[in-house]
Amino acid sequence: MQKSIIGKKLGMTQVFDEKGNVIPVTVIEAGPCTVVMKKTMENDGYEAVQLGLGDIKVQRLNKPLQGHFKKHDVGVKKTLREFKKVNFAGLNVGDVIKADAFEVGELVNVVGTSKGKGWAGTVKRWGFAKLKNTHGTATVVRHPGSIGACADPGKVYKGKKMSGQMGRERVTVKNLTVVKIDAENNLLAVKGAVPGPKGGIVMISSSDRA
Repeated sequence: MQKSIIGKKLGMTQVFDEKGNVIPVTVIEAGPCTVVMKKTMENDGYEAVQLGLGDIKVQRLNKPLQGHFKKHDVGVKKTLREFKKVNFAGLNVGDVIKADAFEVGELVNVVGTSKGKGWAGTVKRWGFAKLKNTHGTATVVRHPGSIGACADPGKVYKGKKMSGQMGRERVTVKNLTVVKIDAENNLLAVKGAVPGPKGGIVMISSSDRA
């Protein structure tokens, strides 16, 4: 079963392996997370574990969330996330999960929200080719061109690559290797890049790959 934790992206750096090779890593402050709730098939229709990260003043939460934490008799948390496929037998409400739940060399999946880029045209958003910068193309050099046919089908299909909001989407990066663990400071260093800006919330789960 999977091991899961909520983390906060701190940034990127590099470490060196035994042979002196440079390994780019993302440092994540993973936990400590508190088990707030266990969802069961009988009560909720599915099985999941709800984890909370980060302390916050009670006054900053709305009344439904205040009641939620009070019902399960745990301290209020700033961030809540649910994880499926978790080892339910070994977890109870109020348990604390830390970075040392993972091991060096383990493969993990990281889910985060990508950086928002605002409104972007087709050249930036999708990598469309530009027209040649010659006579007559000055004002249309970055235009996308035709977006549909004439009378048939007489519409633009859904999913057409066009201008729009770029980024700020849920992104999953799979099978990243845990390179280093600092259990005392709850830090994980995973190989490669992780979606989102510095300070962004990420969800870390052990990979299905053996």
